[in-house]
Amino acid sequence: MIPPTPGYALEIIDLNKAFGGLSVTQNVSLAIRPGERRLIIGPNGAGKTTLFNQISGDMRPNSGRIRLFGEDVTQLAPYQRAHLGLSRTYQIITLFTDDTLEHNVTLGLLGLRPTRWQMWRPLSFYGDLSTAARRILDAVGLLHLAAHPVSDIAYGEKRRVELAMALAQKPRVLLLDEPLAGLSNTERSTIKALIASIPRETAVVMIEHDMDTALDLAETVTLLNYGRVIVDGNRDVVIADERTREVYLGV
Repeated sequence: MIPPTPGYALEIIDLNKAFGGLSVTQNVSLAIRPGERRLIIGPNGAGKTTLFNQISGDMRPNSGRIRLFGEDVTQLAPYQRAHLGLSRTYQIITLFTDDTLEHNVTLGLLGLRPTRWQMWRPLSFYGDLSTAARRILDAVGLLHLAAHPVSDIAYGEKRRVELAMALAQKPRVLLLDEPLAGLSNTERSTIKALIASIPRETAVVMIEHDMDTALDLAETVTLLNYGRVIVDGNRDVVIADERTREVYLGV
């Protein structure tokens, strides 16, 4: 077994996933340092979200290893990875639309408690978490909507709620799957500012098609195509690489 490399927040080693004989990720290996800002790019169908699903535990790889801060998490459930400092958002928003913003964030915080959540208890029983949820909503500019159901708020505000839920878990590695998708220019600016304000204690790995905005946030870039890593490294070097222009930019 390959020993962990000191100093990395997230290591992905020879990750493979196939569906019906079709490879979606092929021998993907990445190493991300604490606090790093990494952008994952590639055309539709390149395997980007499938890679995120394997890192978060929503999907098991056929082979390969995943390590968080040196600990092998390949066989761990998503909630166990969350306890080790991994959090994520999804390309398709996953919120409880009939519940309030405050309750959505509180539920996210409940998942990190060492004690088991009792469904018969009202969320008001967990008063400390409600206070924390309101503080987090304030940080993303949504405290004034805390008592509103998610179904009443705009799409861009839902994106902020999802980001708030991910940040509520105080992640050391945060995966953002197309956080700017479907947003207006004003909403993009708001989300971009929130991502830029994430403390350096947290490594941020982002999939995004809005290249102009995403490249402003990224330090390193990985290009995927047909499930393989094509180019990986410093942002400017990757963007200038002929393979990036050919595969992603169509030049």
